[in-house]
Amino acid sequence: MIVFNKTIRKIHLWLGLSCGLIASFSGLTGALYVWQPEITGILNPGLLKVEQTENIKEAVILRSAETLIATHQDSIGKIFLPYREQQTISIRFKNGQTNYYHPVTTKNLGEKSASISFFENLLNLHRTLGIPKIGKYIIGTSTIIFFLFLLTSGAYIWWRAYGNNLREGLKIKWNGKRRKLDLDLHKVLGICFFIPLLVMAFTGSYFTYNSYYKTALKVFDGKSNKVGLDHERKQAVKDSLFLKDFSLKADESYALRAIYFPQDGTGVYRFRYIKERFIKAGLRKTKEVEINAKGKITTLSDFRHDSNSTRIAAQFYPVHIGEIAGLGGRILVFISGMVPLVLFITGFRMYRSKKRPSKKGPKIGK
Repeated sequence: MIVFNKTIRKIHLWLGLSCGLIASFSGLTGALYVWQPEITGILNPGLLKVEQTENIKEAVILRSAETLIATHQDSIGKIFLPYREQQTISIRFKNGQTNYYHPVTTKNLGEKSASISFFENLLNLHRTLGIPKIGKYIIGTSTIIFFLFLLTSGAYIWWRAYGNNLREGLKIKWNGKRRKLDLDLHKVLGICFFIPLLVMAFTGSYFTYNSYYKTALKVFDGKSNKVGLDHERKQAVKDSLFLKDFSLKADESYALRAIYFPQDGTGVYRFRYIKERFIKAGLRKTKEVEINAKGKITTLSDFRHDSNSTRIAAQFYPVHIGEIAGLGGRILVFISGMVPLVLFITGFRMYRSKKRPSKKGPKIGK
């Protein structure tokens, strides 16, 4: 048992000094991104905000989108309707430029700002470290190691040391020596944020290994609602023979979020719908339709009829960023995102202090 405990401690130490650094970077970038909607909205009121947006009817937004499509159709790559902090319509053109338009008047409000681009780049860093191809696997693998080994080994070490004295394990002596303070911060923050960090790491690695997650989640699938899906397919084909008609067709259950125009001559349009245009607590409900130039649907996803595994997978993003629990959830994710850095710094300082002559204190795990 002594050998096992020493092995766990060594695993925790070396994984903390390696993967812990990546987890710290990922946590900090993620914590900042939690407030992306509010920050970009404040910095870009002329591009993202309109007055009395809650009074703008869905049909008006759809007509404005149709007008913009008719005007720019040959050069559009994607068109995005109001969602989250963006109360306007944006078009990402094939040349890479993005412009914003008023959802009622279709007036051109300007091009994408530096602050909007900053958060797009921040999200890329959060998910890939900015390294093409392999970056997402570095992040994803480090995240899996973080929640499978680093967090669990830390919890095991804490329990071995304080299982019989929980009060001591949750106490921070703020006026103690630096080494004791480092130990207290490390043990208390690690155990108090164990569950939030575990959930964030588990949901975060989904964005790298989503195909494996979806396969594993199929254990929750029961008998699929094929009747409902078939009905939706026939209805969508009937209503989408022409892009104009489809754009103007309001869906009572969903709001049209985006239209992705054909790429590389495929002739396939992709329509993405959301249940709520603006951030609200609760499950994320979406619908996606892909239609070719003749109006034939090639794929269809609808939360109302999706399998359990697909419905669960759709919640990984709102859980990961805390939106599923509203403002309180986002605050928790923000604070939790900064904890790995504190754990890394305190853990590194404890490791360094062991290399220096000092008075020996009690060791965790004995």
